[in-house]
Amino acid sequence: MNKAIILFCLTSILLVSCYSNKNTEVEVIKLLETSESWNGEHLPKYLDGTPKITVLKVIVPPKIVLAVHKHPVINAGVLLKGEFMVVTEKSDTLRLKAGDAISEVVNTWHYGINNSTEPAEIIVFYAGVEGSPITVLKEKN
Repeated sequence: MNKAIILFCLTSILLVSCYSNKNTEVEVIKLLETSESWNGEHLPKYLDGTPKITVLKVIVPPKIVLAVHKHPVINAGVLLKGEFMVVTEKSDTLRLKAGDAISEVVNTWHYGINNSTEPAEIIVFYAGVEGSPITVLKEKN
C-alpha cells in the first residue's frame, strides 16, 4: 500500500513539475506597422461611412496569374504558405515568402502571381466602409 501511495505522489509531483515548466508567457510578434504600402506610397485617409472590416483567406493555386485589379480601401495581409509575387502596372514588384506581411497598394492597378509548384495561402484584412467594394477588377480592352 505504501509503495502505491509513494508512486502516486512521485507521479503527481512529476506531472506538476512538467506542467509548471511550460512557458506560460504570451508572445506578441509585430509582423507589420506602417503608414505606407509596400511600394512606399503613403496610405490614404480612411473613407467616411460605417466601417466594415473584411478578413479573407485567399488560396492561389500554383502557376496562376490573378487578374489586374485595385483595392480602393486600406488592406494588409500575411502569407501563410508558399510564395507569391505582386506586380504593379509600373512594374514595381514585391516577392513574398511564407511568414511575410504586406501593406498592400491602394487605388493602384496590380496583379499577383504564384510561380511556385504549391498553393500560396494569404490572410488579408480590409478596412473598408459599408457599400464600397474592397476589390475592383480592371476591364479588359
